[in-house]
Amino acid sequence: MSVVTQVAKLLDQHYVFPDVAAELGAVLAARAAEGRYEGADQARLAELVTADLQSVNGDLHLRLKHSEAELEETHDDEETQLRQMAEWSDLTCGGVANAQRLPGNVGLLKIAPLLFPPAVAESRVSAALRLLAATDALIIDLRECLGGDPTMVSWVHSHFTGVEPVQLSGMAHRDPADFKQLWTSHVPGPKFGPDKPMWVLTSAVTFSGGEALSFDLQEQGRAAVVGERTRGGAHPRHGFKVDTHLEVTIPTARSVSPLTGGNWEGTGVVPDVPTTAADALPEAHRRALEAVQTLGAGGFRAQTAAEAAAALRDLEAAQANA
Repeated sequence: MSVVTQVAKLLDQHYVFPDVAAELGAVLAARAAEGRYEGADQARLAELVTADLQSVNGDLHLRLKHSEAELEETHDDEETQLRQMAEWSDLTCGGVANAQRLPGNVGLLKIAPLLFPPAVAESRVSAALRLLAATDALIIDLRECLGGDPTMVSWVHSHFTGVEPVQLSGMAHRDPADFKQLWTSHVPGPKFGPDKPMWVLTSAVTFSGGEALSFDLQEQGRAAVVGERTRGGAHPRHGFKVDTHLEVTIPTARSVSPLTGGNWEGTGVVPDVPTTAADALPEAHRRALEAVQTLGAGGFRAQTAAEAAAALRDLEAAQANA
């Protein structure tokens, strides 16, 4: 069976939108009949098929991906994919690219490249969040977050809520009866909590799971988004091996907001404070410092307040001279 035929069959079996799957199957068959894919090596075939897969509804999660390394025979198995995720997670500190206290007791947590599944990264992410729990304001940097696991999205969000669970965007599948709700959960130990101010940084690179965390924090009114409009991918996907170096990724669900029934597919997450990606951090830090200054300067906080005031002056001077 040819790669293109396999892709069409997998679309028909798994794509969250059956009507679009049928339309895409027809597109692929027509392009194959025209000879579009003849003579293409695997890397070029991946480019051509991806363009055709995204030609109907612009779903950026629909891709034929080429891998330089040969894919394992068990590539589709959950156990294999989790092992691969664990290896990647170990090489990237579980996705914790930076956990830092900025001047003024402002926390900064950068997540990149992914919000890895809790099974392989929960301890590292939780350690970073506990470290920053006592800061007076928090900035979550998702400008280089390319995706992630929905359960990790809800786990991270759980650190910014109170005692009562909060319903987040759930997952609707092909069968209308097959709907998975996602809720925040209990977090042991210290957490940042529901009341202190938060900002989320985004860029035109932010995608999928990074968008999910941005979207839910914004829609729940828990954080303001600063930066650029995100890429617009709200359909969780699964990968299927179709050749030695080729994997087709097919969305098997779509995100659904419990508040509006919508999501960010195609539109991206729209920032509350539009800036360039490069300007997002200083802008969020400036706003955080302004918030910290309202806390007063009694006791040990006097030093923090002075630090915040000095940092704010430096930021405002830099912005004025930019």
